[in-house]
Amino acid sequence: MTHDTLPEAGVGAALSPEDLKAAGIRTVRLQYADLHGINRGKDIPIDAFGHVAEEGIGFVEAVMTVDLRHNVIAGFERGFPDLQAKPDLSTLVRLPWEPEVAGCIADLTDPHTGDPHPLDSRGRLKAVLAEFARLDLAPILGPELEFYLCEPDPQAPRGYRHYAHQDTPVYTVGGIADPRGVLARMLQATVDLGLGALAAAHEYGRSQYEINLRHGPALDSADRAFRFKSMVKEIAAREGLLATFMGKPFNDDEGSGFHLHVSLCDDDGENVCCDPAADDGLAPVARHFIAGLIEHSPAIMVFFNPTVNAYRRITAEALVPTRASWGHDHRMVLVRVPKERGDATRMELRLGDGTANPYLAYTAALAAGLDGIRRELEPPAPIEGMIYDLPEEVQGRPLPTSFGDALEALRQDRVIHDALGAGVIETFEVIKAAELDRYRAWVTDWEFAEYSPRL
Repeated sequence: MTHDTLPEAGVGAALSPEDLKAAGIRTVRLQYADLHGINRGKDIPIDAFGHVAEEGIGFVEAVMTVDLRHNVIAGFERGFPDLQAKPDLSTLVRLPWEPEVAGCIADLTDPHTGDPHPLDSRGRLKAVLAEFARLDLAPILGPELEFYLCEPDPQAPRGYRHYAHQDTPVYTVGGIADPRGVLARMLQATVDLGLGALAAAHEYGRSQYEINLRHGPALDSADRAFRFKSMVKEIAAREGLLATFMGKPFNDDEGSGFHLHVSLCDDDGENVCCDPAADDGLAPVARHFIAGLIEHSPAIMVFFNPTVNAYRRITAEALVPTRASWGHDHRMVLVRVPKERGDATRMELRLGDGTANPYLAYTAALAAGLDGIRRELEPPAPIEGMIYDLPEEVQGRPLPTSFGDALEALRQDRVIHDALGAGVIETFEVIKAAELDRYRAWVTDWEFAEYSPRL
């Protein structure tokens, strides 16, 4: 092993601190997602990492109960005990922008029992994957995440302007779409981190981008989505820019989505979603999974759209689903089934935006589909044609139109509640209820402009 090489993520379990030193690693950055999906952690000197790898390292549980304004919202009754972060050595990988630092994702445990911590979103995903394993099924997922790059501008209404301010830049590349080569550097970092980069391009909005990631086993896919979001924000910050996965950062521009492709494999790695003998080529297990997504879509929406802002992009004109429906290669429905069959047979959940915690979103979607499989639910007829020209009963039931409505739907869905666990659900609801209260009390620019001149 040389200073310039470090095995890719997935083979780190064989590495000792001495191996890491030989590769030029001086620090291991322990990382995990809080309930918002924000990257939390500590930098561990390489000489101390052997002990941390064996025993883990403590964090105050309050890190999992803070809101986005740095207020501790929940957990007072527990007295804020420690939680333990235990490195998953298979996720060790060198950070391209800091070559002497290796990133390592941690699992969170109870330091007294060693059990998975109830607020660990990665642990909740592992739990639902174990349920699929009991059915000899392995979910394969691929995320699509859009984001904006913004440049500081004291004269702009919000203090930021578009990084590349040009109309109709969609699917353009090079200097016009990326004048400082920031997207290009992000793409290379995505490759170097082993995140499975497939392509990068400018999306429809001004300074809106997407880097496509390959599909993979659900836990690996969620880890890569988590690392991808952190990497995008890190590199942007180093460039003096702001990267945001907000669903609707600008009133006069497009929303950013988070689409999730799902297929199911058996123990031999064969895609079981395809049935060549069926009229539409879909096996019963795929139809049941789709039906589960439709059944639980109001409740899982809160994890795919976990902010007040997320609901501003959910309109009938925005290629965003507003109804619990599905269709073949139809981009205005909740669940799109692309035309490919065979090994490429899959379902695309078009529900979310990039503010979602990937682990919570994956868990919620898989729990919904799993319930459909277990109960052998059947979906309604697929949507054909312009969905909003169809009778309302054919369009499917409306999805929640506000974060408050989505939270209420979650409270009524026992399947999703059980899959995420009482710890996650109760803490998430308390944090988000406080966020909603702050939002309701805040006087917006729109209100002042609308009312003050005339009333």
